[in-house]
Amino acid sequence: MSFLPKACLTVLLPLSIFPAIHLSNSPRANLTISIQPMDTITHGPANLFDPNTKPQLISKQFAFTEGPAANTHGDVFFTDQPNNSIWKYGNEGKLSLFAEGKGRSNGMYFDKHGNLLTCADEQNQIWSISPDGKAEKILLKDYSGKKFNGPNDLWVDGKGGIFFTDPYYQRDYWTRKHPEIEGEKVYYLPPGQTQAIMVSDKLKKPNGIAGTSDGKYLYVADIGGDKTYRFTIGANGALTEQQLFTAQGSDGMTLDDEGNVYLTGKGVSIFNPKGEKIGWIDIAEPWTANVCFGGKNRDVLFITASKAVYTFQMKVKGASKNASKQK
Repeated sequence: MSFLPKACLTVLLPLSIFPAIHLSNSPRANLTISIQPMDTITHGPANLFDPNTKPQLISKQFAFTEGPAANTHGDVFFTDQPNNSIWKYGNEGKLSLFAEGKGRSNGMYFDKHGNLLTCADEQNQIWSISPDGKAEKILLKDYSGKKFNGPNDLWVDGKGGIFFTDPYYQRDYWTRKHPEIEGEKVYYLPPGQTQAIMVSDKLKKPNGIAGTSDGKYLYVADIGGDKTYRFTIGANGALTEQQLFTAQGSDGMTLDDEGNVYLTGKGVSIFNPKGEKIGWIDIAEPWTANVCFGGKNRDVLFITASKAVYTFQMKVKGASKNASKQK
């Protein structure tokens, strides 16, 4: 999950009848994501969504939308990162500005206390923002005295520990021009601690991240390698048994209560727990950055895409931890 001004993405389709799509001001530079020929219209199993369902445009007033996260009420919060603002889309359908000047937050997630945890990209930190949006606390500021590349996306386990990805995307608002840490990695911040643990250095450019409701598995998208992996979660956040889930990368991601995985990029791709592609949702925007489940019943897919945000009615609900229902 990231915003990179003046970057360009080319999405290459495997058949010549589908033209390449060149994106200006997109969040990806020199990346290729494979799209199947059937991904020209929205499709998926009837148990996931009605075949006549279409994405509903909520607003297209932003510079670049990212980081959707739902609280326990089903309200969805998302960022307009270039404008350094966080917005709220209430479960009653009202859109409102939640907070400004919150560290250029990128990926976000609610903890069990209702605090909004964010990847504060301005200073490469992890923040906790109070439920009213008025106060913030720095949870993590560096790794062994060195700035992180740029914490990008995060997921909170049932104990309150934070998994996050740390790819490097050069920002025009940074004074530095090079990373201080070698490599782009995945980290874990144990609950109540102030130092993170590096838990994976095997990916080219880790980005989207999400875990299963039972806390057994963690999915991490390697957008640089155009692949998504599944790890087994061990004690103290240790990641083992890295397995290829699908040969498709992703920006943000989410899971539903049936274990299906939703990847983003060109629209929303849906995979079953075996890694088999079972559906695709067409979003008429240059880039689909992120997705989460929200709404009173957690059955509405909320989608951030370029300058817009959309909703899509589902028949399934989001995985419980995607709505902060932690024990």
